[in-house]
Amino acid sequence: MAAGQPGFVTIDPMRADCAPDDKGYRPTMAEYVLRVRTPLAPGVAFAYLADLTNVARWDPGVTRAEQVVGARPGVDAEFAITVKGLRRPLHYVTNEYEAPTRVVVQARRRWLTALDAITVESDGPGALVTYDARVMLNGPLKVFDAFLTRAFRRSADRAASGLVDALDGARVGGVAV
Repeated sequence: MAAGQPGFVTIDPMRADCAPDDKGYRPTMAEYVLRVRTPLAPGVAFAYLADLTNVARWDPGVTRAEQVVGARPGVDAEFAITVKGLRRPLHYVTNEYEAPTRVVVQARRRWLTALDAITVESDGPGALVTYDARVMLNGPLKVFDAFLTRAFRRSADRAASGLVDALDGARVGGVAV
């Protein structure tokens, strides 16, 4: 992995997550990495982003977000995120929770895996937030990952604009895909 790139945990023995395999190859996937400099204190930015119920406030592609397991964000938290165009909500589980610096959540369905890593670093009086979102098709649908990448990029661009506004921040550098 490149320096400064959020790492991902190995979750599934079938390599359905976004971890590199033993040869260093990563599965084909749609990826969007956004870095935002915000005046919010790191703990405040982390608390806002780790609570996935806030996603519906800044991502126009999300129509509803609710916590379905756990009393608050944390290692036991699970969320139902309803995305435009999907009949059923995506069920996100928290894989890593290291307050106030890192949270990793994953949604997995038979044909789709989504993995999001959020890291927050202190940056003077504010914070530097990195949001790394990855989506991939599973099974025989993997051959269509290139088409998914284009659609995901358009959707992620809209979500990124909303996130920058929600954090009262500014993009840092370009967007990595």
